[in-house]
Amino acid sequence: MATRRDFMKMTALAGGVMAGSSVSNSALAGLPEPVSQTSPDTMDPLQPHDGSHPYNPVVTLNGWTLPYRMNKGFKEFHLVAEPVVRELAPGMEANLWGYNGQSPGPTIEVVEGDKVRIFLTNRLPEHTSIHWHGQRLPNGMDGVAGLNQPAVMPGKTFVYEFEAKRPGTFMYHPHADEMTQMAMGMMGFWVTHPRTKHPWISDVDRDYCILLNAFDIVPGSATPQIMTMLDFNLWAWNSRIFPGISPLVARKNERVRVRVGNLTMTNHPIHVHGIEFQVTGTDGGPTPPESRWFEVTSDIAVGQMRQIEFIADEEGDWAMHCHKSHHSMNAMGHDIPTLIGVDHRGITKKIQKLVPDYMVMGERGMADMTEMTMPLPDNTIPMMTGKGPYGSVEMGGMFSMLKVRADLKPGDYSDPGWFQHPEGHQASEYTGELPEVSEGPGSTNGLMEVNEAPTESQFRAIRPKDRKG
Repeated sequence: MATRRDFMKMTALAGGVMAGSSVSNSALAGLPEPVSQTSPDTMDPLQPHDGSHPYNPVVTLNGWTLPYRMNKGFKEFHLVAEPVVRELAPGMEANLWGYNGQSPGPTIEVVEGDKVRIFLTNRLPEHTSIHWHGQRLPNGMDGVAGLNQPAVMPGKTFVYEFEAKRPGTFMYHPHADEMTQMAMGMMGFWVTHPRTKHPWISDVDRDYCILLNAFDIVPGSATPQIMTMLDFNLWAWNSRIFPGISPLVARKNERVRVRVGNLTMTNHPIHVHGIEFQVTGTDGGPTPPESRWFEVTSDIAVGQMRQIEFIADEEGDWAMHCHKSHHSMNAMGHDIPTLIGVDHRGITKKIQKLVPDYMVMGERGMADMTEMTMPLPDNTIPMMTGKGPYGSVEMGGMFSMLKVRADLKPGDYSDPGWFQHPEGHQASEYTGELPEVSEGPGSTNGLMEVNEAPTESQFRAIRPKDRKG
């Protein structure tokens, strides 16, 4: 099995040596300096520094925003496609491909009407390209290798130039060997802010970005299976899985926007507890106010963007997750039989004579797995994990929390800790007397009676020729 060191050594040799032989130092000297970030923490928003068109910057959950430089009216960015090692959660790392040290790559943030120039340097062991998902741009800048441009070979640097024509939420990802490269984690966020006040775009206090992605990593290994079509076992937000996903935080009564993009192979109904939200934007831009309604779950299909907004007016630690329940679990087997209600006491003792460490799983449901201490393969975390103030949260994958506090300072994105519930505002055990269980009318042992045979009054057959209408 290839170790992390082997993976980085091999891929760095493939990309780095070629880069050195194909791109001279003098050529690179004219480019914006590549900025790299490897920390899995949520970085503070990048405040606009050119001063011409101020905006409220976004915060990428467990990610960061790529700095730029101004050059003769262009905002210039430098993306480096390269192998990365991403911490999915404490205790688990993955060998991925990404940009500038991370998967997903850094968020690109601009203003409507900006002239943008992006340099792409390829340090992968194979060719690549970048497609600017959802953008209006010249056809030759669309980034489909073989169709709109030659592929960017290892060691080469290409440049993309276009105008950010409309405000909205977008993505970038390869359009060369797309199946492999996206399965390995190559993707990133793009946000275009409005240049002037837009009647359909609200001012918000906090603006979050989340990319939905998925991996198939065999327990005990670190490199994704790239040929998987449906049976993924790790469902991620910004290449992080719970309990490694940072919480979204907000000050009470702040207006919050969450931008979500889906680059997995299936849809995700994203559900937020404790609030009602409206979908205020899609891939096509902001939605007209008259088209919006309040809901608590928004289903995001493959390749789609959704922008939701709400007022964080209820304090607490509110769950936020994909409502496909197996997407809020970590790596699990797909062939585990259902053993609920099966008494294993006799057979277990016989098996343990041959296999002393044998343990029964699932005869009373799967919650026991949070308490089991069986050894796991290296670089693997439990299926149901994450500790809350009252025990195991029994979640994984696409799960986090919206933490709302009255005393949170504006612009503070640090985790405020667990919520302290006011007296009388928390469910608790009832310790009083319980009433006797009574049987319902017409029941036997609590079950409704079933008539042995239907009567004429219950149904009557109608011949086709007698049917009216």
